[in-house]
Amino acid sequence: MINTVKKFLLPTEGKWSIDLLSGLTVALALIPEAIAFALVAHLNPLVGLYSAFFLCLITALFGGRPGMISGATGAMAVVAVSLVSLYGVQYLFATIVLTGVFQILIGIFRLGKLIRILPKSVMVGFVNGLAIVIFIAQLEQFKIMKNGVEHWLSGYPLYLMIGLVLVSMVITFFLPKLTKKIPSALVAIITVTAIVYIFRMDARVVHDMMQGDLASIKLPTLAWLKVPFNFTTIKIIVPYAITLCIIGLSESLMTLSLIDEMTHTRGRANKECLAQGIANVLSGFFQGMGGCAMLGQSMININSGGRGRLSGVVAGVLLFLFVIVLWPFIKMIPLAALVGVMFIVVIKTFEWATFRFIRKIPKHDAIIIAIVTVVTVFTNLAVAVVTGVVIAALEFAWQTAKNIKAEKKINDDGAKEYLLYGPLFFGSASHFKEIFDIKEDPKVVIIDFLHSRVTDHSAIHAIQFITKRYLSLGKKLHLRHLSAECKVLLGRAADMVETNILEDPDYHVASDKLD
Repeated sequence: MINTVKKFLLPTEGKWSIDLLSGLTVALALIPEAIAFALVAHLNPLVGLYSAFFLCLITALFGGRPGMISGATGAMAVVAVSLVSLYGVQYLFATIVLTGVFQILIGIFRLGKLIRILPKSVMVGFVNGLAIVIFIAQLEQFKIMKNGVEHWLSGYPLYLMIGLVLVSMVITFFLPKLTKKIPSALVAIITVTAIVYIFRMDARVVHDMMQGDLASIKLPTLAWLKVPFNFTTIKIIVPYAITLCIIGLSESLMTLSLIDEMTHTRGRANKECLAQGIANVLSGFFQGMGGCAMLGQSMININSGGRGRLSGVVAGVLLFLFVIVLWPFIKMIPLAALVGVMFIVVIKTFEWATFRFIRKIPKHDAIIIAIVTVVTVFTNLAVAVVTGVVIAALEFAWQTAKNIKAEKKINDDGAKEYLLYGPLFFGSASHFKEIFDIKEDPKVVIIDFLHSRVTDHSAIHAIQFITKRYLSLGKKLHLRHLSAECKVLLGRAADMVETNILEDPDYHVASDKLD
C-alpha cells in the first residue's frame, strides 16, 4: 500500500523531502498572487485563496502533469471582473461551474491537443496582451472614491502609494538574484507591511477592499448556485464560460508543454483538461473564482526540485492551513505591496524579446502578434486567441495556395503533359484553373497528379471544370494518379481517369459524395 501511494505521488527519481519543501515554498508563493488576482476581479481575497486551494489540490491529485501548479490566475480574473461588475458574484460562480463542465467534456472527447496547436505568434500576442491587461487592472488601486465619485490619488497618498509599490517591486525583482529559497513576493509583502505599521503610515490595506456579500466568508462552504435557471441566465453565462474555458486550457496546456521540455517528460493533455474541469466545478460550488495552471508557481516548483504530485498536494493543503491561521494578518496587507508584486508579474509575463525579433520574423507573424495583443486589451483573451488562429489559418491557406504549379512538356506521342506539384484545395483551386492553355493545347492532354493531392470538394469541382472545358473543344484528357475516392467524386469526369493499382495514391477527400 505504501509503495502504491509513493509511486502515485512521486516520480521514480523523486524524494519525499524535496517535494515536501518544494510544496511549502509554492504554498507561500501562492498567497500573494491569489489575493492580488481576487482584487483584480473585484472579489474578496478569500475567494482567490480558496480557489487556489481547490485548483492546486485537485489538479495535483488527478492532473496530467505532475509538478505543475494551478490556482487563481490573472488571465481568468480579467474576464471575471466584467461579469462580476455587470451581473454580480453569483453569476460568476455559475459561470465557473459551466466552465468546468466544458473543460471536462473537452477532456472526455480527447480534444486537448487542439489547444496545444496554437501558433507561436498567437501565443506571444496572448501573453503580451495578458500582461497589459493585468497592468491596467492594477491602476484601479491608484484611485479612490470621494462622495461617490472615483478620483485618481494625488499629493501625499499618491507619493506614499508609489513609494511602497517601488519597494515591493525592488524586493520581488532583485531578491531571486541573491537566493531562490525564499519566495521573493512573500518577502516583499512582509517588508512593506512591516514598514507601514512600524512607521504608522496611512496606507490602504486588503481589509479596505472587503465589501459586499462575501465579506463574511470564513471557510469554503458548499452552496447551491443562487441564479435563476432560465434562458436569460444561460445567455449571460455561456459566452463567459466558453471564454474562460479557452483561456484556462490554453494557459494550462502551454504551461504543461513548457514543463515537458524542461523535464524531458511528457504530460497528458486530456487528463489535465479533466482535472482542470473537476477543480473548477468544485471551485464554483464552493464560491470560488476558478483558475488554471500558473506558470510562475509551476516554475518555482520545478526549479525547487518538485517533480511529483506530492509537491502540489502539500502546497494546496498548506495554503489552506495558512489562510485559516494567518487570515487576521493577511487582511492587513497594504494594497501597495500587492500592486508591486503584480507589476513584477507583468514584467515577467510580457515577452520583451518581441521588440528584438519583430523585424526579423515574417511580416504576417508580426501582424498576428500585434492584432492578438490589441484584441486582448480591448475585448478578451478568448476572442484574441480565436482571432489570431483564424488569421494564421487564412495566411497558411494563402501561402499554400501559391505553391501549386506544373511542369509542362510535349511527350514522344505529341500529347501535352502537365505534371502538378502542390496540394489542390479551396485556396489553390482558382490558380489551378489558370495553369492550363486549354485553347492552345494539342488534341491529347495528360494531367498527372503524382506530386499533388486532391483534398476537398473545391478541388474536385476545379478538376471537373477543366475536364468539361477540354471536352467541349473536342480534346481528349487523361487524368493520372488520382485516388479511387477521387474517381468516384468526379462523376462523369471519372471516365478520363487512368487507373494504375501499383502507383495510384490511397487517401480520402474532404467532400460530400457528388451526384
